Amino acid sequence: MPAMSSGQSPGQAAEGAPAAAPAVSAVPRVLSALFYGTCSFLIVLVNKALLSAYRFPSPIFLGIGQMAATILILYISKLNKIIHFPDFDKSIPVKLFPLPLIYVGNHISGLSSTSKLSLPMFTVLRKFTIPLTLLLEIIILGKRYPLSIFISVFAIVLGAFIAAGSDLSFNLEGYTFVLLNDIFTAANGVYMKQKMDPKELGKYGVLFYNACFMVVPTAIISFSTGDFQQATHFQHWTNFLFVFQFLLSCLLGFLLMYSTVLCSHYNSALTTTVVGAIKNISIAYIGMLIGGDYIFSMLNFIGLNICMAGGLRYSFLTLRGKSKSTQSGDEENALLESKC
Repeated sequence: MPAMSSGQSPGQAAEGAPAAAPAVSAVPRVLSALFYGTCSFLIVLVNKALLSAYRFPSPIFLGIGQMAATILILYISKLNKIIHFPDFDKSIPVKLFPLPLIYVGNHISGLSSTSKLSLPMFTVLRKFTIPLTLLLEIIILGKRYPLSIFISVFAIVLGAFIAAGSDLSFNLEGYTFVLLNDIFTAANGVYMKQKMDPKELGKYGVLFYNACFMVVPTAIISFSTGDFQQATHFQHWTNFLFVFQFLLSCLLGFLLMYSTVLCSHYNSALTTTVVGAIKNISIAYIGMLIGGDYIFSMLNFIGLNICMAGGLRYSFLTLRGKSKSTQSGDEENALLESKC
């Protein structure tokens, strides 16, 4: 805080130099986005191997493993004073609601859709998360976006429509699960942004209590649907490579949730969603080469490239806009300091 001149009263200083919100530098914004994109890329590949290559029949059981890993890692970190989040009290469920319900819906629908669609079509249909996030940010967070952002989002959705319209391996159940996953993902990102106030639960508290509140109901669902019984009778539990990938998926589940929170904290929920969409294009191209379940179609390929163009355009507009706002914020701070 700059020192007052000898003839300046405290009231004049307060009126003449309003506090400007510190702008977040580009480094944490870019690194958090890269961290999220990497974790999201890896977990889709590992889950695809577990649920398709090994034909693991229990996506809900896998989700329970990811929740358990989140609880264990965060609790041990809190005990060792590596991180901090508030102890449980009666107000926490009220502060979190409806995030836990959205969280478990996001988990189950995401894992279920991964096993029922080819990688390219899974990643294309996930693009519909973007307009849903845009809509929820406007309604819930009161954000406003310029026309150029809406055009970029429209290009991503148009590409998804073109690609999905030519899907030669249509699976109604898979499409239903992935569209539900889009809705839950959009709601999860926006509500998490709203509830990450460090004066309340903070990012670690949101992650920990989300997992705690939903692991038992999810386990009940797993038992009642036969998902748990199928998991316990699965034949590959003696296969070291399968067990390694299962544990890796549990760890990546935690890292994905943490990286999502970080990216949403430093950026917007919409930017986090678009980062995921750009990452998904690379998965789509890899799936064409090594997935074995992609049926080539020219319209599908064109649609994928339109999605990519829209995603890159959004990234350019967002980074340019934030760099301008940071630059203007720095100029404003320098002007205030020169006046003091």
